[in-house]
Parts: sequence; C-alpha cells; structure tokens
Amino acid sequence: MPDPLFLLQSVFGYPAFRGPQEAIIDHVTAGGDALVLMPTGGGKSLCYQIPALARQQAGHGVTVVISPLIALMHDQVGALHEAGVAAAFLNSTLSGEEANAVEKRLQRGEITLLYAAPERITTPRFLAQLDALHALGQLGLFAIDEAHCVSQWGHDFRPEYRALTVLHERYASVPRMALTATADALTRADMVERLQLQGAQQFVSSFDRPNIRYAIVEKQNATTQLLRFIEREHASDAGIVYCQSRKRVEEIAQTLCGAGLRALPYHAGLDVAVRRANQDTFLREDGVVMVATIAFGMGIDKPDVRFVAHLDMPKNIEGYYQETGRAGRDGEPANAWMTYGLQDVVNQRRMIDESPAGEDFKQVMRGKLEALLALAEASDCRRVRLLGYFDESSAPCLNCDNCCNPPALWDGTEAARQLLSCIYRVQQHSGIGFGAGHIMDIVRGKKTEKVTQFGHEALSTFGVGAQFTELQLRGVVRQLIATGALAVNAQAFNTLELTAASRTVLKGEQPVRLRQGAEATAGSKSRTGKAALQSPAAAALDRTGQVRFAALKAWRAEVAREHKLPAYVIFHDATLAAMAALAPTTLADLQGVSGVGAKKLEAYGAELLRVCALPNP
Repeated sequence: MPDPLFLLQSVFGYPAFRGPQEAIIDHVTAGGDALVLMPTGGGKSLCYQIPALARQQAGHGVTVVISPLIALMHDQVGALHEAGVAAAFLNSTLSGEEANAVEKRLQRGEITLLYAAPERITTPRFLAQLDALHALGQLGLFAIDEAHCVSQWGHDFRPEYRALTVLHERYASVPRMALTATADALTRADMVERLQLQGAQQFVSSFDRPNIRYAIVEKQNATTQLLRFIEREHASDAGIVYCQSRKRVEEIAQTLCGAGLRALPYHAGLDVAVRRANQDTFLREDGVVMVATIAFGMGIDKPDVRFVAHLDMPKNIEGYYQETGRAGRDGEPANAWMTYGLQDVVNQRRMIDESPAGEDFKQVMRGKLEALLALAEASDCRRVRLLGYFDESSAPCLNCDNCCNPPALWDGTEAARQLLSCIYRVQQHSGIGFGAGHIMDIVRGKKTEKVTQFGHEALSTFGVGAQFTELQLRGVVRQLIATGALAVNAQAFNTLELTAASRTVLKGEQPVRLRQGAEATAGSKSRTGKAALQSPAAAALDRTGQVRFAALKAWRAEVAREHKLPAYVIFHDATLAAMAALAPTTLADLQGVSGVGAKKLEAYGAELLRVCALPNP
C-alpha cells in the first residue's frame, strides 16, 4: 500500500498531516469504516482523497464520493485535476454524450475519484455500473460527504440521503466513511443508525475555530447595524450575509450595493443561471458579499471569507455553527456576527409549532431553539457555550464580544411576572389575546389608542412596569417564548398565551436574568482604508514581499480565469504569501513551499519563478 504521507507531500504539496488526519487516513486506507466529524477548514477532503489514491494504486479501484452540490463537485474535481489526480463527476450539467464518456472511463478504471449526488447513486442504472465494478473488485471506497443530511435531527435534512443504506446492503465488503463538519450527539447517533455505521470508528475533532470572533447583538435597526459592522470591520472583504426570506435577500443586496459595496443575491427563487453566475462571481473574485438564504453555502470552499453575518436567527446551533464556519477557512482572523430579536424567536417557535411533524420531533426542535437563544442571551464566553453544545469543554476564549466587552446583567424576574400577570388580566377582561407590543404598552402604562379602546388602562397591571424600557421587556418576552413559559398563537395574529410553564415564573420560582440591551459590533478595532484591502496572509510581509505577493495574485487570477476555476483552487493566499517571503530562484526552492505538489510544480514552476523575479522596488 502506498505511503499516505508520501502522497500528501508529492501530490498535494503539504509537509505534514494536521490533527487527526493521519489516524483517519491510515484507518480508511486499511479498509476500515469511519465516521469523521471535523470543522470546516480542517481538511476533511484529504481524509478520503488520499485513501482513494492509495487504495487505487493498491488495486482496489475507484472511490465514489457522494456530494449534495453541483458547485462543490466542480470545484473539487477542478482542484484534483490541478494536483494531477484523475477525477470526474456525474451530474445534470453534463450532456448525455459527456456522461457516457465519464461512465466508459469509469468502467475502464481510469478514474480515481468519482463525484455524484445521492439521487444518482441510487438509480438502477448507476447501481448496475457499481455492481459491475464490484464484481471485478474495483470499488475501493464510498465517501459520504455532508453526512449530517441523513438525519432528521440535523439542520439540513435531505430525504434522498436515507436511500444510501443500499451501499452497506449491496456492497458490504467496500469500506465507507461519512464526513461532516457539524453534528450534535443526537444527530451523530442518527447518522450511525441511518447509514448502518455501527461498527465504524468515530473520529471527532475539536469543534473550536479559534480564528473566528463571535458577536451577537440585539436587533434594533438590522440593516443599519449590518452596514456599520461591514464599514467598520470589513470594507472590501469577501463575506456572506444570511437572511430568512427571499424578499429580504433582494432588499439587503440592493442596500449594500447602494452603499458602495459589491453585493449579489442568492436564493432558490432566482433563475438557475443567475444563481450559478452569482456563485461563480463570489467564488472567483475578491471582495464580493453574497446575500443569501440558507440555500447557499454548503460545500463552499472559498478560504478568504472574512465574515459571516446573520440578519435573522437560525433554527439551531448546528445551522449557526455550519454557516459561521464558512468564514476564515484559511485560518486567518474572521468574524461571525448576528442580530436577533423578539420576532425571530416568535417566527422560529411558530414554525416548530405549526409543523406537521410529530410531537417528539417538535420537542427536540424546541430544545435546539432554546439552546440557540441561550447562546444569544449569554453573558459569558460565546465559545465556551458553543463548544459545550457539542460536548466539548473549553476555557474563555478572550476573542468573542462577551470576553472582550463583558455585558451588564439585570434581573428580569419581576418584569417577567408582571408581563405574565398582565396577559392573564387582559384575557380575563377582554376574552381575547393580544400581541407583545400591546401587552408591553399596558405594563409600561402607555395610553395608546388601542389601550384606551379596550379599556386596558383600568387593569391592575397598567403601569406596574413603568420603570422598564421597551428594549428590556422585549428581551423578557423573547426568553419566556423560547423557554415555553409563553406561547404564540399564530392562528390569532401572533397573540401571546400563558402555558403550564408560566406558573413557575409567576410564582417567582423560575428566575429570569438577562443581559442589558446594547448594541455591539464584532471586533474591538476598526479596519479601514488600506488595512481592509490587505490579505491577512500577507500582513507580515515587508514592502518588497507585498509587491511580490500582489504580482503573484495577479498572475493567479489570470490562470484561474483561463482554467475557469476559483483562484484558491490554483493556490491559496497562504501559499502565495510563502512564495513572496521566500523569493524563490530555483524549482528546488519552490518544492519546499506548502501547497506546491509535483504536478503544480511541473505546470507552474517556471512561471512562478518569473513572477517572483519581477518586483524590484
């Protein structure tokens, strides 16, 4: 069996394995099944690409990679071609003639890694091709990427993944590995059961992404807050902004463009060609902000995304972690910034309650929502909370908003009791329910037209909480809804209703402590002007190195356009920065640069030396 370390160095140009990569690769190369949980940017792809090379060279045949996204297949195959690896994909972008050509190459044993979607894998035609390869002993490995999609408890459930049980049933002797960046204990157990990986060795890496700074702020004017955050922290940087609705995506993209930023929309309602063009622009050009629904992002390998912003609260921590993990894949500093408010909690709770799913499922989803809200409302270290959700202990990070700027706390127990009592009195008085805004007006003693119309100024709870601000009461309502002490009746115009859990709060048995409502931004320093334009990878270079780095980036952009690939597929910024610092004069010098494998050295070595020799400031 070929040496995996030799393949890592000679094919991919990396000097050594990172973290658990070596143990995973040795186990799978030897024919073992594996469940791999590794954070985004941790090097999951190499965990099946190197075993694929090793097993094929040892005579075991092709590795089939199950991937849910066309764009990811294209980029992965393009990157493998750049490294000199025989790879191909089968998806709907191919013509019938092109697909037939790939299938013939597959049968002739000319492909090391074949990428296909789960829907294609389980078709009778494709299974027949796998049967033929299996009969010849030419099925080397199945790699199931984004494997959390198989679980109903995860954040991105896809029913078509359930049919992948056929792989174990039909090809029991072929090793399988399932890979994902995000799965809590419940999702992980479901993955094992659904994919029949009970005997697989589990490799669970740390979920920590220390280069990401987490910040969560209370929603006041979300659009203004977002603009301020980008202008202060990320002028000219690439980033992703997540919104819940398609309409909101369009509005925010237009607003950002109006503010002088280069922003593009992405959602399922756009024409397929427009979506693809916008995604390609984001991947292949610098400084583009993608405004999107969660339809965008899975499998996005762009390494230099400097921020991910959420204008609406996600459904759960897994989704939040997966989406924020698209920032800073290159290991350089990045920000995860989110605004959240009462309406977010109301909307998420309503979607759960109105779901046609069973009560067990709803209860799990409510628990996940409560965990996310606890993260948002937390006054202690965000990272400790986030990692704790995945059963990983850690110390305060000193790199989140709470660590950098500890928030003030206040006791909202009395305010919570007043709100619940007011809801009860209003229901008694009027026989109908009312929304949060009206209830807060009564508690604060505001004689609005609506309060006067219904005679609610006569209630004993009118004005009992005059000392509280609307911002404070909104925080209390938000927490009561998320913990189930308040219910939102979506069938009656989002009116508030008491629940069985309201009793313990009303009796004062359940304390309610909240952070003071105040705006914050991610990061303590403003990055403006030239600093915002500089790649973090090149920050340590001297003046000569900066000029050389700029020349290398310009050369890379030309090659990427010629090959119709994202620039990072040719070389990462970190590789170019290392070249710029080294100022190589021979091919032997380049051979020691991380990210320069044998094929890339042969293809680009002479050009790289030419470009590195150009600057003479």
